[in-house]
Amino acid sequence: MKKILGASVLAVLVVLLAAGCGDAKKAAAPPPPPKPSCAHRGQWQSLANRMKMAVYCPGWLPDPLTSQIGGQWNSMNSVDPRSGYVESFIWQDTDTPGISGVEHVILHGYPHRTTIPRCLSIENVPVPCFGGPKQVVIRNGIHARLYTVNQDFDTWHLALLWRHAGNVYVISQHLAAPLTYAGVLNELTHELKDLVLIKPQSVST
Repeated sequence: MKKILGASVLAVLVVLLAAGCGDAKKAAAPPPPPKPSCAHRGQWQSLANRMKMAVYCPGWLPDPLTSQIGGQWNSMNSVDPRSGYVESFIWQDTDTPGISGVEHVILHGYPHRTTIPRCLSIENVPVPCFGGPKQVVIRNGIHARLYTVNQDFDTWHLALLWRHAGNVYVISQHLAAPLTYAGVLNELTHELKDLVLIKPQSVST
């Protein structure tokens, strides 16, 4: 009888210890990272509605840039529901002697296509707007290809290109000293990680 009681007590202790360890593991688990957010969501929602396609709002841009369309750093807001949109954000250091620091990020959306669009080169020859493909960068559920030889607005930029719902999307960033290739790619990867997908809303009349 004593042996049976001893075994029962031991079994209870094992169960309690296991439960305690499980609680400790739960308590020790780090909280999930916060979801990316769009600081100026209304403006990007309006863009999605006008384009009648999903758009990607940048939840993070390198300082001092913000994602405000029509704001201080928004150098281009080109919207054409047939050919696509271009949102350009730029800051340039003009105060530091001997340094021409530039933070320039461009977001594109090309509706109803899966192929890379074409641009005119410096020689006025039609070429792919994005060339020199490199590795795939995966963040935020997006599989983006890095391109290093780019045209038109994206000349001297590194660009990440991906496809979603029958559309092509690109985010690019200017590469020039004092920024480095590795530094710009790191910032682009951060930008990709914090993109917020905003779907168009139907507007009742």
